[in-house]
Amino acid sequence: MASSNSRVLTNRMGHWLSSFGNAVVRRKPVEQSLLAMQDPTRSLKRELTAMDLAILGVAVAVGAGIFSVGATAAANYAGPGVILSFVIAAVVCGLAVMCYAEFASTLPVSGSAYTYSYTTMGELIAWIIGWDLILEMLLAGSVIAKFWGVYLADAFRLFHVEIPLTFTVFGIEATWGPILIVGIFTTLLVLGTKLSTRVTNIFTIIKVGITLFVIVAGIGYIKVANYTPFIPASQPAEHKSTLEQPLFAFLSGLNPSTFGFVGVLSAAALVFFAFIGFDVVATTAEEAKDPQRTLPRGILGGLAIVSVLYILVTLVVTGMVSYKDLAASGTPSLTTAFELVGATWAGKVISIGILFGLTTVVMVLLLGLTRIVFSMSRDGLLPRGMSKTSERYRTPARLQIGVGIIVALIAGVAKVELLEEMINIGTLSAFVLVSFGIPILRRTRPDLKRGFRVPFSPWLPIAAGVACLWLMTNLTVVTWARFLVWLLVGFTIWFCYGRRHSVAGQQDMAASGRPSEVG
Repeated sequence: MASSNSRVLTNRMGHWLSSFGNAVVRRKPVEQSLLAMQDPTRSLKRELTAMDLAILGVAVAVGAGIFSVGATAAANYAGPGVILSFVIAAVVCGLAVMCYAEFASTLPVSGSAYTYSYTTMGELIAWIIGWDLILEMLLAGSVIAKFWGVYLADAFRLFHVEIPLTFTVFGIEATWGPILIVGIFTTLLVLGTKLSTRVTNIFTIIKVGITLFVIVAGIGYIKVANYTPFIPASQPAEHKSTLEQPLFAFLSGLNPSTFGFVGVLSAAALVFFAFIGFDVVATTAEEAKDPQRTLPRGILGGLAIVSVLYILVTLVVTGMVSYKDLAASGTPSLTTAFELVGATWAGKVISIGILFGLTTVVMVLLLGLTRIVFSMSRDGLLPRGMSKTSERYRTPARLQIGVGIIVALIAGVAKVELLEEMINIGTLSAFVLVSFGIPILRRTRPDLKRGFRVPFSPWLPIAAGVACLWLMTNLTVVTWARFLVWLLVGFTIWFCYGRRHSVAGQQDMAASGRPSEVG
């Protein structure tokens, strides 16, 4: 009897392990992804052009970062060598973005890296990357909305406007600025993606114009001597614990340091924040007209514009004042540089530029976050009801409103700005898997029509993935620890819910005659 029970237990364990293993590696066929778009209750409207997509990329990348991230990285990490940091970040982003462009032109459906990973690496990897993208866009949307409120307060101060920006509800102090901006763009996104992009296009043109104006104005204050030394000598990092140093330095036993070549690499990992958003453009693939042509052009065109703007701004800010003076200011930014040379008038211009910049970033991140959750829900890894679209507007209206409420609450109440580096690690992890996914899809599905092909495959995509991994190792140990906790939470959700409710899994079970695990 005991032997019989043991065999039954062994058979059950074997069946469970087999089922779990199948769930980990099962892939969603490309044809199934394309077929999902034909469900009228879960489909999106194709209406975006290549220009719309390029402007979306510029809109999400050109935000407060263009006015502050470069100055911060120069002051605290790399000195004038931050110019090289931006070039490194731009090249790495460009390599990864080419991989996105090939995937998007081959599989023009919503979901970005999550969808691409599902077709190449299996369900568990797809879930992990989708979970990473949720982390990236949820935190980025909340952080940027939070900063919008901060810069609104600065603008009020500069223009001598006295309006209270906080209020108290149930004993909790909240800021109404972030809640307002999230509420406005949530409404616009519910009404339609095309309407939102029209508003975004106007704001983006204005903020790019302001950026160019500031660059031209700053050129006259440049002193060549400020570029020397281009890469300051490495020095011990004061007031930094072991957990606050890059993971690479921690694993190699190096003491916390700043500047030098390690500082340039650390700055590259930091300024990569300025390039997030091009994966967001890929999430709109299902809403693009003629996606095989428009997506590659839009993604690569947007990256080219942003890279030029960032490098020009960095050249100006590091040439106007010494990186040491920026560090001594306490809050290094482009505004700081103008104030140090006596051009205080620039503060008002920059404050307006930042507000316009952050406004469009919030909108695109809300769009991207919703499209990722929409895709995962349509595949059954999250509750399917979340992917229902509005009959009138052809947008996931209920999901968009829910996402907007969550982002508004986090931005209005929490100190989410403390988790900025988490945005970078979420983005880079997505870039890694997309890059490695290109050679896999080329090998497994060479028959698919590709509107764009990454040159020198598989070597260039592999180089892109390795470069992104390298940048990830230059993020701090504490960021990695938080990231691993996030992954553990995500794995638990997939294990308890996603793997049992997956549409692909249910179809496999039905085809094989096995009973469904749902219940």
